[in-house]
Amino acid sequence: MSKLTEHGACLLWKPELIWLNAVSDAMVATAFFATAFVLAYFVWRRHRELMFRGVFLIFAIFVAVCGVTRLLSIYTLWVPAYEIEALTKAFLALISVPVTAALLLALPRILVLPTRIQLANAYAALEEEVRQRREAEAMVKRFEEKEATESNVQQAQKMEAIGQLTGGVAHDFNNILTVITGTIEILSDAVKDRPHLVQITNLISGAAARGADLTKHLLAFSRRQPLQPRNTDVNALVIDAARLLRPTLGEHIEIESMLAHDSAPALIDPSQLTTAILNLALNARDAMSNGGKLTLETKNVVLDETYASLNSEVRPGNYVMIAVSDTGDGIPNNLLEKVFEPFFTTKEAGKGSGLGLSMVYGFVKQSNGHIKIYSEQGHGTSVKLYLPQATGGGPEEEPAGETGGYAGEHGEQSILIVEDDPLVREYVVAQITRFGFRTLAAGNAAAALALIDGPERIDLLFTDVMLPGGVNGRQLATEAVKRRPELKVLYTSGYAENALIHHGRLDAGVLLLPKPYLSADLARMLLTALAS
Repeated sequence: MSKLTEHGACLLWKPELIWLNAVSDAMVATAFFATAFVLAYFVWRRHRELMFRGVFLIFAIFVAVCGVTRLLSIYTLWVPAYEIEALTKAFLALISVPVTAALLLALPRILVLPTRIQLANAYAALEEEVRQRREAEAMVKRFEEKEATESNVQQAQKMEAIGQLTGGVAHDFNNILTVITGTIEILSDAVKDRPHLVQITNLISGAAARGADLTKHLLAFSRRQPLQPRNTDVNALVIDAARLLRPTLGEHIEIESMLAHDSAPALIDPSQLTTAILNLALNARDAMSNGGKLTLETKNVVLDETYASLNSEVRPGNYVMIAVSDTGDGIPNNLLEKVFEPFFTTKEAGKGSGLGLSMVYGFVKQSNGHIKIYSEQGHGTSVKLYLPQATGGGPEEEPAGETGGYAGEHGEQSILIVEDDPLVREYVVAQITRFGFRTLAAGNAAAALALIDGPERIDLLFTDVMLPGGVNGRQLATEAVKRRPELKVLYTSGYAENALIHHGRLDAGVLLLPKPYLSADLARMLLTALAS
C-alpha cells in the first residue's frame, strides 16, 4: 500500500486552491455547528411542549458531526489523517440512518401540522368565539337585570293595587267605627250605674278599638296615613325604643345596639318610626321562641345609581339606615316576596294578624324611603329601613291644643258639618250639638256651598275629605274660604287620599281629625280649629 500524502499535493500546492478549500470548509463547518447549537438550545428551552424532540436531537448531532468532517477536510490538506476522517464519516453514515428513518416516519405528522395561515384563521375563529361568548354573557346579564326590574315593577304594582283596595276598605270601615265608637261612649255614660251593662259596653268599645287599630295599619300600608315628618335623631329614637322593648321582649332575648356615632338626622315622622321599630322587634321576638339576640343598628348609607337600577322604586341619594336583626328561625326564600302583603303571616293561627310588616312597608314608602329584608332559615332575619336624610332645619314640634271644658259655652258659634254618610252625619251633629254649638249639615259640596251663600252665621267648616259629586273636601274648603274669608276649616277623614297629603306629609296649616275618633278628640280639635 502506497504511503498516504497530504491532500494539498492533489491541489499541486497552489496557495489559492488550498486556501479556497480551507476557508470554504471552515465557513461550512461554522454553519453546521451553529445549526446544531440552535437545534439543541431550542429543544432544551421548549422540551415540555415541543413535538418531535427526538428527531430534533438526532438531527442536531448529525449536523454537528457534519461540521466535524469539514474541519477534518481542512486538517487533511496538510496532514494525511485519513483514518480519522474515515472513522468520522463512518460514524456520520451510521447517524444518517436513524435521521433518515425519523424524518420519513415524522413526515405524515409534519404534513398535517397547521400552517401559518391556518393558525391565523384558527386564532381569528377563537377571537370570534370569545366575542360571541362575551356578547351572550352580556345578553344574559341584561336579561337577568330586566327580569329583576320587571319583577320589582310587578311587585310594586301589586302592592299599589292592594294598597288602593285596603285604603278604600279602611275609609268605609272608619265611617262605621266613628258611629260605633261615639255611640258606645254615649251608651257607657248612660249605663255607668249598671255594672253588667258597663261590662258589655267595654267589650264593644274594646272591639271598636281593635277595629280602629286594624284600619290604622291598613292606611299605613296603603300609604294614606297623614304623616308629619320632621328632623329626627334616629339614634335617640332607637335608644328610646330599646328602652320600651326590654320589658316587652323578656329576659330570654338580648338587645344589642350598634349605633353610628355620626348618624345623620332623618326626615321622618318620629311617632310612626317608633311604631315601625316596635312592630319589627315584636316580629323578631316571635321568631326567637327559644331566645336569641335582637340587634338595632344605625348607619349612614348612599344608594347609588347602580343600586337604583336594580330597585326601580329607589331614588339615588343619602339615607339613614336602621336595621332590626334577629337570630330566629328565618323566612323561606319562596315567602320573602309576600311578607309585606297585608294579612300574610308565617306565624301560627291566632298568633299574628299579618299587618305589622305591611304597616312598616307602607310607612317607609310613603316617607320616600326604601325597605329591604334579608333572611336565611336557621340563622335569622334582618329588616333594613333606608330613610331620607334631613337636608335642613325641620319643623318644630307643635304644642298640643288645650282640651279644657267645652259643653254649653259656645251657643253663639255655628259649625257647618259636611258628611256624605248619613249615619256619621247624624252622629256628628248630635255630638257637636251636645257640646253647645249651633249646627248646620250638608251631604255634599253643592249643598254646603248653598248654605255658605245663605244668611246663616258659620264660624267653622267641619268637612269630610272624600265627598260625592266630583268636589272633595279640600276643594270645598278653598271655595268656601273665598266666599267667607274669616271661615275656619277642620277636616276629617278615614282615608285622606291625596287631597291633604303630598310627598308623604300633611299639608302645612291643615287641621285633620282622623276617623274614628272619640268625643274628647272631636271637642279638642273643634276648639283648636276655632282658635287657629
